[in-house]
Amino acid sequence: MFVRDVMTPTVLTLGPSHTLREAAQQMAQSHVGSAVVIDPDVGVGIISERAIVMAIAEYQDPDSQLVSHHLARDAVYADPQWTLDAATDAMRKGGYRHLVVLDHGDVVGIISLRDIVRAWQPITR
Repeated sequence: MFVRDVMTPTVLTLGPSHTLREAAQQMAQSHVGSAVVIDPDVGVGIISERAIVMAIAEYQDPDSQLVSHHLARDAVYADPQWTLDAATDAMRKGGYRHLVVLDHGDVVGIISLRDIVRAWQPITR
């Protein structure tokens, strides 16, 4: 099974000037744990709920802190042709729960550990 088979093609995207609070509100409204940040000057990044929690734990103001200052460092991007084993390995090595899926530099989706678990262990009733 491949990343393209289980990724979520609809991605919440934010600009680099969104605040952490705006990111958290949009993520909560969309029921997602991360958002893709597209910065025309820097490229594609990702902000996670974990990054927002860490910023608040460090007493940073979520109304003034920008997502561009809290993006995952050394982000790894998945290719739609990767196997789920390759995606899981990249997540494990980087400590990530989400990977942005890029196809020739374009965002085509996002894959989470939850997506992979669902693919490997389908719900049966």
